Amino acid sequence: MTEQYDLIVIGAGPAGEKGAEKAAHYGKRVALIERERYVGGAGINTGTVPSKTLRESALYFSGLQQRGLYGIDYSLKDDLSIRDFMYRERLVVEKERDMIRQSLHNQNVSLLRGVASFRDNHTIHITAADGEQDISGEIILIATGSSPHRPPEIPFDDRLIYDSDTILHMDHIPKTMVVVGGGVIGTEYASIFTALGIKVTLIEPRGRIVGFADSEITDRLTDQLRKLGLTFLFGDKMAAIEARGNHVRLMLEKGGAVDFETALIAAGRQSNVGELELDKIGVKCGNRGLVLVNESFQTNIPNIYAAGDVIGFPALASTSMEQARVAVSGAFNLAYKEQIPSVLPLAVYSIPEISMVGMTEDQCKENHTEYLLGHGYYADNARGQIIGDMSGMVKLIFSPVDKKLLGAHIIGEQASELIHLAAQAIMAHGTIDTFIDAVFNYPTLAGTYEQAAYDGLANYENWLKNKIS
Repeated sequence: MTEQYDLIVIGAGPAGEKGAEKAAHYGKRVALIERERYVGGAGINTGTVPSKTLRESALYFSGLQQRGLYGIDYSLKDDLSIRDFMYRERLVVEKERDMIRQSLHNQNVSLLRGVASFRDNHTIHITAADGEQDISGEIILIATGSSPHRPPEIPFDDRLIYDSDTILHMDHIPKTMVVVGGGVIGTEYASIFTALGIKVTLIEPRGRIVGFADSEITDRLTDQLRKLGLTFLFGDKMAAIEARGNHVRLMLEKGGAVDFETALIAAGRQSNVGELELDKIGVKCGNRGLVLVNESFQTNIPNIYAAGDVIGFPALASTSMEQARVAVSGAFNLAYKEQIPSVLPLAVYSIPEISMVGMTEDQCKENHTEYLLGHGYYADNARGQIIGDMSGMVKLIFSPVDKKLLGAHIIGEQASELIHLAAQAIMAHGTIDTFIDAVFNYPTLAGTYEQAAYDGLANYENWLKNKIS
């Protein structure tokens, strides 16, 4: 007899875990299917947590933070192995896996191992090493995540030519590296390995890295990464790449041939839907397998929902969790989390890190939205001086009509933490006066908001004078 569940979740990454737990919390019988050996998905095992932990390891092993504080020129220890570098990453990942397993157990979620595929709209077939079975569910949530896109013309060997998953398994630290792609993943890894003293070259056909971010911030980030030692090749494109013995030869469309010890190809990601057999039941998908959903994360099949990386942008662990909660709440008519906020913070964990919320200055110009700016600098902030971050900045974008905050962009230490102050202000329809009226602990980097707000206020007063005259 087929086992019956209220909810079947496919994929135990951030979206799948939180969706399953939320339904179970409200008394639903839930099955969570995971094909991999470990729970946590890319967020825990190959993406978010590992790369961010490696970032902290890079800062530690390179002595970069001490360099900023005391002017000491640290260099990477000659005998440092990749295992040394990955040690902290392994500890954090294992701890996170344990926490997820315990949380699922506490909520009485049935964790089933195997590869899932659709029999029909309500029936899932599971293929596992120890056998096969069918289970049935009233609601099904697809949360299978994504994997690095591996273009067929690129000869990935995971020895010299890596993607963003396999780069974590390098058996040594190379002296030179090329990173192809200046998106979030490419920029983060390029900065991490540069901090470790590796001579990294980043190739990006467009004229800038992290194209969705505010251009003033990315210009500042590019400048800081150049000072760190990262080389950029903008406006050129990889034409071909091949492994040659113990190095990689890369052909550029304009710049000819260049050689590196290893290569990271950051060519974006694609949804993990190949094994689901979605065509059998008619679930509509878009480019690179993206599952198409409405604002409630419901597919064109009414009882089937999808959340997380499998549906595409913004493809962040933070938003994936909330998407799944909204999907489950809508599916079971729960009075909880009925929609995703329109204001979502984003962060790029480069060195230095950047974070943003709301509109960029570029968007204001494109949309012909009238705006004013306010800037605050870590160099003028006591905490910034104390920690040695002289390049950090808070940028506020606001309306000259009512001083309402439209966007905020930060580069520097703790940017991903500080951005939440601005996110809450925007959600509350606050103005730059929100930061002027507030009291900030001293000394704190958060106090840079106040500096930026006063700078914005001066610009606002000048705007008023010009308007009156």
